[in-house]
Amino acid sequence: MSELQLGLIGLGGAAIVGVVAYNKWQEYRHRKLAEQLLQARHTDVLLDQPVAGETGAGHARVTPDADGKPDLSVTPGALSSPEIDSNAAHTASSSSERINRNELERQEPTLSSLEASADPDLARSPVPGPGSATGLSIPGDQTRESRDVAEPHHLLSPLIDYIATLETVEPAPAYQILEAQREVLVRIRKPVHWIGYNELSREWEPIIDDGESEYRHIRVGLQLVDRRGPLDDSDLSVFHIAMQDLAAELMAIADLPPRQPALDGAAKLDGFCASVDIQIGINVISQGQVFPGTKLRALAEAAGMVIDDEGRFVRSDDEGNVLFVLLNAEAPGFSAESMKTMSTHGLTFLLDVPRVAHGERVFNQMLDLARRFADVLRGALVDDNHHALSEGALEPIRRQLAQYQSMMAAQGLPAGAPLTQRLFS
Repeated sequence: MSELQLGLIGLGGAAIVGVVAYNKWQEYRHRKLAEQLLQARHTDVLLDQPVAGETGAGHARVTPDADGKPDLSVTPGALSSPEIDSNAAHTASSSSERINRNELERQEPTLSSLEASADPDLARSPVPGPGSATGLSIPGDQTRESRDVAEPHHLLSPLIDYIATLETVEPAPAYQILEAQREVLVRIRKPVHWIGYNELSREWEPIIDDGESEYRHIRVGLQLVDRRGPLDDSDLSVFHIAMQDLAAELMAIADLPPRQPALDGAAKLDGFCASVDIQIGINVISQGQVFPGTKLRALAEAAGMVIDDEGRFVRSDDEGNVLFVLLNAEAPGFSAESMKTMSTHGLTFLLDVPRVAHGERVFNQMLDLARRFADVLRGALVDDNHHALSEGALEPIRRQLAQYQSMMAAQGLPAGAPLTQRLFS
């Protein structure tokens, strides 16, 4: 037998040994994970009877009201634990009234007995819902801690996000969480938002690339709607698979909501957003003479406006939220370099209604500034049809603005709120 043949046989044997060793290592790792997940101690729901008179937890009931909207109510004490009178058990004369303990011990536990159990670990163990990616349950201590962590609806909300919930056995570093499915998620055309629960500060926070924190409680939100339209099925499918793969890589338990209700909700939300997505503009036009750039810049900066990267003068509040902008009505935008030599025949003040809180008050501020520009530049205030803006013409605009923002607040999306700004981006 030649040296080549002997070498090939040796390489084949080494490959087989390597495969066997890898399989053994995988088997060991998954066995350790299973031991961690199943190590929580639960009492016997049949033998460890609850305290007499103790009632089970209330349950939620959703019923439509007269307007067809869901009405969430809680019915307390819907489940109760049986009371056993030990004296009565000894004195009862009828055999039909005696309790056969042997039969009781052979009975399978029911949902009612699980909910009425006195063991808090068992009572709080999560039951996988229809959208769960796995049937595993996390250890008792971690389950209690997970339930104690309030959901971060100020950062991610089911109103505008499809939210994947991930609970890991061991804390995962920020870079690993973000990097795991990055190449897959870049194919999605809607924004994806990552947040994690910081166990040191006990607060939810965005997960960032250069962050040094580690997280066991992770939420990933796929935005349902933006100004380009609603989420579609292909993007949701990519996200769904990516979250399942992420859970496998992090050795996490993932919970994903049902897909079709999310798509239906996205379409409905997009229709509502389209109905309130308006912008209000006030134009200042010249009456023969042009508006010099140097004078424009002086007026804008005196009013606290600055030029942004899009060639607009922007007026913001103390927190950096844009209140309204000033645009060049002619093609070129504004820039610090060109303001010395440029001129224009028209300006437009623009207010983005869904993105601004207290819209009527901000509109009045914008109107006062537009009038000041018109006075100094000797221009005229007109609407988009070049009709003069009298006080009578302005009042319907104020009423319409207030109406749209009231509609948004009624839907749980107040104008100018962080989630609303994200929705109208």
